[in-house]
Amino acid sequence: MPSLILTNSWSLLYDTMYGPEDEQNLVEYKITMTDKPNHLWKYNEDKILKDVEEYVTTTYHGHYCGDSDGYADIQTIDLMAAKKLAAGFCQANILKYGSRYGDKDGRNKRDLMKVIHYAMLLLHFDGHYTRKDNGLSEFSR
Repeated sequence: MPSLILTNSWSLLYDTMYGPEDEQNLVEYKITMTDKPNHLWKYNEDKILKDVEEYVTTTYHGHYCGDSDGYADIQTIDLMAAKKLAAGFCQANILKYGSRYGDKDGRNKRDLMKVIHYAMLLLHFDGHYTRKDNGLSEFSR
């Protein structure tokens, strides 16, 4: 009997009678859902979280210190982490970008995105979250 599987990306996978291991028989359906206003978040937190996610995603396309295989995805923050300097670096950058907000380039949204991103990194480097939480090892091989 066919079954429907709802995945995290709001996709539906239709599993035919041949079984889930037979990928040729899987058909993917996309569902578009309208955003329902969250009446608990009255300060646009849902939109801010979406903007933060988009900003953080863009940071993974730059700031790399290597270009050969195996090293192209290592960022400077990784080297700092290896020397146990990353937490202090993140905290200093929170102060840097937070204090220049409103002064350099006016009320620059990008400075606030950097503050939030460095706060997220500080949560990681101070041990509140680890790479075990996301299934990654500290460096790629």
